[in-house]
Amino acid sequence: MSDSPTNGERAPIIATPLAQKLAARIRQHGPLPIDAYVEACLQDPEHGYYRKQTAIGGGGDFITAPEISQIFGELLGLWCALVWQSMGGPDRLRLIELGPGRGTLMADALRASRVVPAFHAALTVELVESNRVLVEAQRKALASCGVPVEWHDTVSPSATPTIVLANEFLDALALRQWIWRESGWHERAVGLDDAGALAFVEIPAADDREPAIPASLTNPHNGCIFESRADVFATLAAELKTSGQPFAGLFIDYGHGEPAFGDTLQALHAHAYADPLRAPGEDDLSALVDFAAFGDAARHAGFAVDGPVTQAELLGRLGIIERASRLMSANPVKAASIEAGIARLLAPVGMGTRFLALGIRSVDLSALPALEPVEMRPPRS
Repeated sequence: MSDSPTNGERAPIIATPLAQKLAARIRQHGPLPIDAYVEACLQDPEHGYYRKQTAIGGGGDFITAPEISQIFGELLGLWCALVWQSMGGPDRLRLIELGPGRGTLMADALRASRVVPAFHAALTVELVESNRVLVEAQRKALASCGVPVEWHDTVSPSATPTIVLANEFLDALALRQWIWRESGWHERAVGLDDAGALAFVEIPAADDREPAIPASLTNPHNGCIFESRADVFATLAAELKTSGQPFAGLFIDYGHGEPAFGDTLQALHAHAYADPLRAPGEDDLSALVDFAAFGDAARHAGFAVDGPVTQAELLGRLGIIERASRLMSANPVKAASIEAGIARLLAPVGMGTRFLALGIRSVDLSALPALEPVEMRPPRS
C-alpha cells in the first residue's frame, strides 16, 4: 500500500446516510478529530463499513493474503503449533484471531495444524469480529474445523494460555493526525466547507491530545503531518494480558518499522484508492502501521517483542517455497495460479516488503519462530 493519494482536485463527496449523519453531528458539536471520523466510518452501528458488508475478495474493495493463497494460513497454523510447543504444550489454549475476515486464514491454519493432534485437542478458537455479515461467512468456513469456536466483540480476559493472530487488523484502528504550522502542531479534523460538505480542517490541539513526537523525528516543515495510534495501541496491549499465563501474538500488516512523517490515511473502493472523505461508510479506511509505536506499547504492557521482519522473511523462514513446491506437484493443473499467489505474497516491491510481521510474547517465552528479537531502543520523548 502507498501513501494516500489525497493531493490535487478532490472528488465530489457522496451524500451517504453516514455523511449526512456526520454533517449534522459536526454542525451541532464542531469538527471531528480524525480518530473519531475513522471510528464512525468503520464502526457506526447503523452505517459503519465494517458493520454491514463483506468487503473482502474479488467482488469487494480489497483482498488479503489468506484470500491470495491457502499457504499463508497453513504456515501460520504451523507457527501456532510451534509456539504452543514452546509454551510446554498446555492442555488448554485460546487461539484468538483479531479481524478474521471471512474465516479463510483460520480455516487454513486449523487444517494444516491437524498434523499436531495434541495441539488441536487443546484448542478453543475465539474470533473477535464486529461485522455480522462476516460472522456468518466465518461460521460456514469453520463449520467442520473440529474445534470449539466462539465469537466476541472484544478480547476477553482469561487465565488460559493464549496465542493471537492479527492479519491486516492494526491498519484499521482509528488514528490521530496533527499538522505542523509556524505556530506549532494543530490537530487535523473533519469539518464542513462553505457548501456544507465534509472537508479536512485544522483545530487547536487539546491539552490531553498533544502529539508525542518521537525523538527521531525532527524539523517538521510547514504542512507536515504526524500520525499516531499510541492510545489505541496501549489499550490493545493492555487487553491482551493473560494473568500470568503464557502469551504470544503475531501481527502482520502494511506499515513502517520506524516512525515517519506523512499522511497515509486512505480509502479503498473496488480495489482502487479513493478520497477518505468520498463516501463515508461505503469505503474501507486504513493507514500505515507504526510498528515501532506498537512495539513500544507492548513493552510498556510487559511483553517482549520480536521483529519486525518483512512478510517475505517471515514466510520464507516458515518454508513457503517448499510448501508451494509440494502443493504444485500435487495439483499440476493449478500450479500456475499457486505460483502466482506465492509471488504476490513475496513480491519485493509489494506485499513481501511493505507488509511487516511483529511478534509479542510473555517475557519468559523464547523468541517466537521466524522472528528475531530486537534490542530495547531509547525511550521516546
